Amino acid sequence: MASLQDQLLKAGLADEKKAKAIRQEKRKKRKQQPKGAVEVNEAQLRAQKAREEKAERDRQLNLARQQEAEKKAIQAQIRQLVETNRLDRSRGEESYQFVHDKKIKKIPVASDMVDPLSRGRLAIVFVNGHYEVVAEAVARKIMERDEQAVVVLHDKAQQSEADEDDPYAGYEIPDDLMW
Repeated sequence: MASLQDQLLKAGLADEKKAKAIRQEKRKKRKQQPKGAVEVNEAQLRAQKAREEKAERDRQLNLARQQEAEKKAIQAQIRQLVETNRLDRSRGEESYQFVHDKKIKKIPVASDMVDPLSRGRLAIVFVNGHYEVVAEAVARKIMERDEQAVVVLHDKAQQSEADEDDPYAGYEIPDDLMW
């Protein structure tokens, strides 16, 4: 099969002078390049750049997927901690009020849970749309994983400092007083 240049010459679309000049130009380019050097093609450069960009996008996507998987694993750990360590509040005679998402919430708790909740020995956590009561140690473990899951955990250190400066510390509050 004849080359494109020969076909153009036969059709009369190109003349012999231009074809000869182009051949000489190509020959000069080949001689100027050192041996073993590959002619850099613009299309190859664009293809290489596109491959690099795609690899970077894939890395970013994989990183996002990994972070999402880690978040799911942490949520599963929190759910498991709560399921195994939640305290039974089915016999809740009293209601305990607290603030969650700028709203006052109320949950039923046993009467012997009110004082430990207010003193920081017990905590309230929010998991799967439900409030559960757990021990302080479990709440601290949950806070290591996700601080937003623990809704109520009163700090013992703050209470002891407040007790020292309290002018009414000598006056005992009656047990039957409810707010």
